[in-house]
Amino acid sequence: MSPTVAVILAAGLGTRMKSRKPKVLHEIAGVPLIEHVLATVKQAGVEEVLIVLGHQGEKVEEVLGAGYRYVYQREQLGTGHALKQALPLLREYSGGNCLVLCGDTPLLKSKTLQELIARHLQTEAKATVLTAMLADPSGYGRVIKGSRGIQKIVEEKDASVAEKEVKEINTGAYCFDLDSVKAGLKKLTPANVQGEYYLTDLIKFLVEQNERVETFVLENSHEALGVNNRVQLAQAEAYLRREIIEAQMLQGVTIIDPEHTYIGRMVKIGQDTVLYPGVILEGATTIGENCQIGPYTRIVDSFVGADCTVNNSFLLAAKVGRGCLIGPYSYLRPGTKLAENVKIGDFVEVKNSFVGKNSKIPHLSYVGDSLLGEEVNIGAGTITCNYDGEKKNRTFIEDRVFVGSNTNLVAPIKVGRGAYIGAGSTVTKDIPAGSLAIARGQQKNLADWGRKRGKKKEEN
Repeated sequence: MSPTVAVILAAGLGTRMKSRKPKVLHEIAGVPLIEHVLATVKQAGVEEVLIVLGHQGEKVEEVLGAGYRYVYQREQLGTGHALKQALPLLREYSGGNCLVLCGDTPLLKSKTLQELIARHLQTEAKATVLTAMLADPSGYGRVIKGSRGIQKIVEEKDASVAEKEVKEINTGAYCFDLDSVKAGLKKLTPANVQGEYYLTDLIKFLVEQNERVETFVLENSHEALGVNNRVQLAQAEAYLRREIIEAQMLQGVTIIDPEHTYIGRMVKIGQDTVLYPGVILEGATTIGENCQIGPYTRIVDSFVGADCTVNNSFLLAAKVGRGCLIGPYSYLRPGTKLAENVKIGDFVEVKNSFVGKNSKIPHLSYVGDSLLGEEVNIGAGTITCNYDGEKKNRTFIEDRVFVGSNTNLVAPIKVGRGAYIGAGSTVTKDIPAGSLAIARGQQKNLADWGRKRGKKKEEN
């Protein structure tokens, strides 16, 4: 097969997004629009990728990293002008084909691109245009055909009344003969209503030279959706979310209410896990088998082992071992690691801490910058006082420690194996193994205080 280089056009201002960030960095299913396109290109087997950037392109480079070759369109003079900026790099490739895609079309499938390239090669065309049939083609360029096939592609603003009735539209995706692209880009002029260099004029040049130009019609027209505003962003999100959810269900995940469940593109979920309504799974999250997640739980960039229950909670960059019980209303912050069979109960916050096997933090507690051993029991209202105003300090609690309710552990501090802490204590010193620590003020009872207070009030 001839080599194929892909050029991704991502230089548009995206003014209709009404946003301060580049359009292609807006996300669906937790991934920037352009990353969906790049992943599709890679899955289609195309390794050589050039990206044309423009407004705030440095931000796009920062997100995508150094794995691509970038060029810049400093003036916004149309799609043809954008592709022309890649011409110096395209000259480095000899023969083969050039796949041209828009960076704001996140729903395109790798299978579609493979079929587009295959048709282009099979027909030995100089260009093959990916098209779609739309009931309402408003806003798209129309594909005008005649007895010999495609005649031209006309942008809506340049189209006649009759041409606007055409239902076949240009998706903005093409497969070109590379040499034809190089020759055609030299001929582009801004001779149109917009005063721009149209990429579609390359098709016009090829037709005028009696070269073969083919079309490949999308089977699912929603793949053609380009994102130009927040409404279309939500539409793309809905399409992709439905596909992701259906794929998860077909792999053995039970989703009680698909309409109110949100799963990111990178999320992995094990068989026989049940997702209840209101679950949001984002980023590089993995959920093990046979878990119960939700309702109303958000998990981001986290690992949850098999046989866990997470109810009405938020997990961010946390790692949860097998058989843990979390929630309701728990908050696991970055750096939290739970061993097997840990219980994190209601209104508990854990941050940058390790909690050992079979330990429990049942309710109303904060544990931060701490290391807890196995079979530790943390009473209600316990707080690790980890911040002294200048730096974070560590708390170490060894195996089988019992911490009474309403205890303050002022770090840095170490509680030895099997120690006990009386309820209501504020502990500022290390506790030896097996000891009982009580650190609270002595109780005083004033006899008959209530009656005397009442009598005094009457006299006043």
